[in-house]
Amino acid sequence: MGTSAGMAAVLQTLHPVTGAQGLIGSDPGSCARVLGVDGVALSLLAGEGAAELVWASEGDSRRLEDLQFTLGEGPGIDAVGHGSLVIEPDLSRLPAGRWPVLLPELAALGIGAVFCFPLLVGRACLGVLTLQRRASGPLTDAGMDDALILTGALTAVLLDGGAASDALMTVERPSDLYRAAVHQATGMISVQAGIPLSQALLRLRAYAYRHGRPILEVAEDVVARRLNFRNDGPEPDPSGRKRR
Repeated sequence: MGTSAGMAAVLQTLHPVTGAQGLIGSDPGSCARVLGVDGVALSLLAGEGAAELVWASEGDSRRLEDLQFTLGEGPGIDAVGHGSLVIEPDLSRLPAGRWPVLLPELAALGIGAVFCFPLLVGRACLGVLTLQRRASGPLTDAGMDDALILTGALTAVLLDGGAASDALMTVERPSDLYRAAVHQATGMISVQAGIPLSQALLRLRAYAYRHGRPILEVAEDVVARRLNFRNDGPEPDPSGRKRR
């Protein structure tokens, strides 16, 4: 397994960072081009088994990660759960029951292929690197080699990241996280409804899906107190008022 010249250049730019830009200092768009895909995303496991997006190209990769986070199903979740690659070069050929809620959403986005690579340290999984492409078809042999090498390099960067990786794993700097509003909203819903954090997150996800809204947008409404989940009647409508 060898590294292409393009991937070698990408690897030279990888380094841990702190702040609102995530934990990886490199250009994900350039990385996607080298791999021959339309987008890349890296999500790491945080508290309660939730995933936190820390590095992604703009566009459909972010939407794919948000959909998986909201729906609780998808290739990245399977890759983490099984600790193995999930390679699906043609989503249109998958049985509807594979990811029954996610697949129609991906079809609407025009995503035709996904490739997920778990970041493993022994049997422990730190997170998952997800590649997506509009066109169906497998990665080239060189692209597969580059993706595997990149996965190992990202794992090494995170293990060597010191304060950067600690900030994510302990969630000591929630304002720096991509889903900071989700973390804050989950806590608020937990207090409002008198339920555990895990159930509060499920209610937030369910509301976002039912109303066809991005989970971050719903979370921001909760944080801004435009929407509440007090357990004193029907679920709020999108305006925040209780249904009758």
